[in-house]
Amino acid sequence: MSWFSKFITSSIGQKVVMSLTGLFLTLFLAVHLLGNLQLLQDDGGEAFNVYAYFMTHNPLIKTISYLLYASILLHAVQGILIWRSNKTARGAHRYAVNHVRSTERASRNMGWLGIIIFVFILLHLYQFWFQMHWGSLVYVEYEGYTNPVKDLYALVADSYKNLGFVVFYVISMAVVGFHLWHGFWSLFQTIGLNHSKYTPLIKGIGAAYAVIVPLLFAVIPVVMYFKS
Repeated sequence: MSWFSKFITSSIGQKVVMSLTGLFLTLFLAVHLLGNLQLLQDDGGEAFNVYAYFMTHNPLIKTISYLLYASILLHAVQGILIWRSNKTARGAHRYAVNHVRSTERASRNMGWLGIIIFVFILLHLYQFWFQMHWGSLVYVEYEGYTNPVKDLYALVADSYKNLGFVVFYVISMAVVGFHLWHGFWSLFQTIGLNHSKYTPLIKGIGAAYAVIVPLLFAVIPVVMYFKS
């Protein structure tokens, strides 16, 4: 077994992989949010549909998307493995220490939160990503664009007319926020970027990110529901 294989399967290596994939997915959320905010433009979906066309036809973006899918899967699998390993270790010592710190409690919840988010991602991919690529969406044409584009906006707008789906989406974003609240600063800690001078700043940025980004995601379906 090579040194890389040994490292990647060790407890430290698994945490590093979790941190790096988590950082990539965190950055992706910001980019994805900028695209989704196009849904709020009062243009009949033109800005969002053009954005979706660009994201699915740009060679660089398509290449990065494969890295995204791999990161989601790897992050989920590694997270479950670490969670189960920690749970087993705690079970062996649960009678030794009764006091549980808040950070330890947050770590325990990360597994359940991660599973909920993974299920949400699978449903989200099927409902929008899968339909964008292989669904029977109609094409629309916009002035200034030579190619007709799929009307993904119509599918999204129709989905957000369903109150149950909107509530599910908002709850899922709350779960994402809790996951980010703990995960953001802990990933920097894992990769060694932990210093008494900078950690409070990182935690502050992480807390703001964990609130603002999921909140903006949640606002979109709520606004579209009341506009429908």
